[in-house]
Amino acid sequence: MRRNLHAGRQLSAGLSLNILTEDELQEIHYGTLEVLSETGVFVEDRDARDCFEGGGADVNHDSKIVRIPPHVVEDAIRSAPSKVILHGRDPKHDIVLESTRVHFTNFSEGVMVNDPYTGEAREPTKQDLMDSARVIDYLPEIDFCEKAMGAHDVDQGAAALHNAEAYLTNTTKHCAFGPVNGKFLEKIIEMGKAIAGGAKAFNKRKLVSFTTCPVSPLTLITDCCEIIMAAARNNVVCNILSMAMAGGTAPVTLAGTLVNHNAEVLSGITLSQLTRRGTPVIYGSSTTAMDLKLASASVGTPECAVISGAVARLARYYALPSYVAGG
Repeated sequence: MRRNLHAGRQLSAGLSLNILTEDELQEIHYGTLEVLSETGVFVEDRDARDCFEGGGADVNHDSKIVRIPPHVVEDAIRSAPSKVILHGRDPKHDIVLESTRVHFTNFSEGVMVNDPYTGEAREPTKQDLMDSARVIDYLPEIDFCEKAMGAHDVDQGAAALHNAEAYLTNTTKHCAFGPVNGKFLEKIIEMGKAIAGGAKAFNKRKLVSFTTCPVSPLTLITDCCEIIMAAARNNVVCNILSMAMAGGTAPVTLAGTLVNHNAEVLSGITLSQLTRRGTPVIYGSSTTAMDLKLASASVGTPECAVISGAVARLARYYALPSYVAGG
């Protein structure tokens, strides 16, 4: 089991970058609780609204607005585990997510691939996924595996299953997937059970985890709700990842964007804990600023770096493992 080095700890020597003070973190937390309890979040799925309502939230089923009291949010934060283990098919690739310990993965969802033989830029095939999984499996710098792209040469109605099959059978590292919806999540878990050697073996060593994204601003669509709740019922890790854009789908200021981002992630974490208390979650972020000239997401920019550092610090404030997109 790998326990990588720490980053971001306050030490007596060396260089550190502390994006937010404890007081600033507290102000963002208070602002987030106010947004969740007063403005609320739009929850499209009826089962999710019922779950929130059973947990003490104020739910309007006509407008689909859910207002979550502060004590419900804070109880959900406390019940989520501070340490998460991502199991690989080979135990030597098991990794521990906790505190300031840092691991690396490849990013996902590439829409084009450069053919390694012809140099042509083309749509990815399932074979490309299989080949990329083998490359990721070989590279010691990459600690776990996300699907680098999606197969375009298969039935797109079942592409999520083809993508999962391509990766699960071609890497010995832990695999994380965006499963599209709750139905496909259940099918991918069945794949994991077959590879692990049965349900009992899978429950001891869960080879897969899942990622889902609220829609900014402040919206949990049906697919997102299904994934969060299905992951919780199966007690598998779910990375709840906001992709807000400052100046676009979130306020232009850093503080406003962080409150919006935080509210989206914490609403998802609350849903997971109301579904099954103690289910493992990851506090996720691909939040960045919008390029106001091009109306596109800016990555590899100072703004992206500052936001990423700030959301990682927020996750530490809540004692939750985090996933933060690089630039």
